[in-house]
Amino acid sequence: MRVLMTSWGSRGDVEPLVGLAMALRELGAEARISAPPDEELAASLERAGVPLVPLGPTVHSVVAGPKPPTGEDALKLAPALVAARFETLTPAAEGCDVLLATGLLPAGARDVAEKLGIPYVYAAFHIFGHPSRHFPPGARPGTPSPAGETDIRTLWRQDAERVNALYGGALNTHRAAIGLPPVDDVRGHVFTDRPWLAADATLCPSEGMTDAELVQTGAWIRPDDRPLPDELEKFLKAGPPPVYVGFGSMAAHAPKDIARVAVEAVRARGRRILLGRGWAGLTSIDDAGDCFVVGEVNQQALFRRVAAVVHHGGAGTTTTASLAGAPQVVVPRIADQPYWAARVAELGIGVAHQDPTPTVESLSAALTTVLTVETRERAKVVSGKIRTDGATVAAKMLFDLVKPA
Repeated sequence: MRVLMTSWGSRGDVEPLVGLAMALRELGAEARISAPPDEELAASLERAGVPLVPLGPTVHSVVAGPKPPTGEDALKLAPALVAARFETLTPAAEGCDVLLATGLLPAGARDVAEKLGIPYVYAAFHIFGHPSRHFPPGARPGTPSPAGETDIRTLWRQDAERVNALYGGALNTHRAAIGLPPVDDVRGHVFTDRPWLAADATLCPSEGMTDAELVQTGAWIRPDDRPLPDELEKFLKAGPPPVYVGFGSMAAHAPKDIARVAVEAVRARGRRILLGRGWAGLTSIDDAGDCFVVGEVNQQALFRRVAAVVHHGGAGTTTTASLAGAPQVVVPRIADQPYWAARVAELGIGVAHQDPTPTVESLSAALTTVLTVETRERAKVVSGKIRTDGATVAAKMLFDLVKPA
């Protein structure tokens, strides 16, 4: 069996596909991934031995400017990505048995699969974004809902209209070019009636939470056995477990002055600091020996050795920290991150710092809670409930999907 997977997004949108590709390979299938050509993503796929088919522009070039992307930027990016998917995925999917898509709304992927006559699967890493009677849609570029509108069904209908405005014109133009009829509900078309949910059921319970018939596989965790760098090992062994602070691919979205705030807040609790450089470029504020800056490392190994993890609340980071049993302070920035922050708090494994701009005082107060024995013990209990076989479950489901009737 040959599988093409595609995603346009940062590391958190691509790494789970690498985990799934490795699980497929264990079962004898071939898998390739079409994703943005960012250097760190390309290096990650190469390390795993998974072929990369470059798709669209780099994510870094779009999101890592001095200011966050604007609505106007999104109106240009959406049709460009639709065109890129038709152009890139059509030849890449030739000879494949199934096409799986995730990441930033992958309009165009299902249409390529439809033209080639192969099954299509849409997968998400959270429930955020799926129509629901329990919560409203998140922000999306386009005409905003009227001020004061509170009816959830109306808000979701207006969200579908914004999706159509972003993607509909380009999608239907490209569908017509390959002889396919137009689509009038792009969001529903992309999501399908039975989208897959690649998230752990303990961290992200889904039953009855959305209108869709979600198929929950568990999180797609990529095995990582890389040793930690020698200098990092020396730092870890030189004192008590430090507090890790990192905001991943958040660049312009990272909290203002977060490195200084974090260092001072952690020091106020008498702890050492590990700063994850990330796209925000976090660096130490002085030459004191209690602070160490790391780049891209094996977080699965690192998080087992820290006192707590302060992060932005991406699905991948939340899952990795939870699996490691590390207490968390989540400072959500965009999209699904407030959801993960809320779940961390609900589970008692950390604190949701909902104010997007932490102060030394507020972050220090959050750390006071997460550095307690009670929070650490609860984090260890929850860690034991998280399943690690989600990628294998999904790989077997893909095999079942393409079995002859």
